[in-house]
Amino acid sequence: MKIQNWIFLSIIFFVTIFLQSCSDGETAITPKPRGFPKVVYPEKLYQNFEEGYCNFHFEYPIYAEIQKDEAFFGEKTANECWFDILIPQFNAKIHCTYSPINQSSTAESLRNDAFELAHKHNIKAKYIEELKVNTSNGAKGFIFNLEGDVASPFQFFLTDDENHFMRGSLYFNNKVATDSLAPIFTFVKKDIEHMINTLKWK
Repeated sequence: MKIQNWIFLSIIFFVTIFLQSCSDGETAITPKPRGFPKVVYPEKLYQNFEEGYCNFHFEYPIYAEIQKDEAFFGEKTANECWFDILIPQFNAKIHCTYSPINQSSTAESLRNDAFELAHKHNIKAKYIEELKVNTSNGAKGFIFNLEGDVASPFQFFLTDDENHFMRGSLYFNNKVATDSLAPIFTFVKKDIEHMINTLKWK
């Protein structure tokens, strides 16, 4: 009888140890929330864009660089005044094109092209906000705010309806969630708005 009790107690002891070891191994692991690198925003200071190959000038950030476009998809650009405003700190660029208004490129056709290019993003855009522009320097046009996972979240065109037509599109050269890019986008958008408001035709 004593032997049977001893065997019974031994079995309970080993089962208890086994269950405890199993429960320790099944401790729930809580994943850490995803973090994003801290962004240091530079002071908003501006410099003049006065390149001889363009018929306008404006102010752009001192932390940005101008890169003239010599070719577009392997072909010579349609006009000398095609350039990118690069912001390396945010891996972003504002692609800018210019077209003189003439019989072959009327103000209406250029305006229609700009609307068409903006609305090509309708497939992925959740919403497109169109804002009319009319600056004190005689530039008028539209701004397009595009919400959603689109290639270019901010586009615009400016014209005087007589001689000049300029278009710009913002691109970020990385695949990052729209929500995480939102603060950077807001920061860069203010720079583009400053550029728009300071643009003057020559």
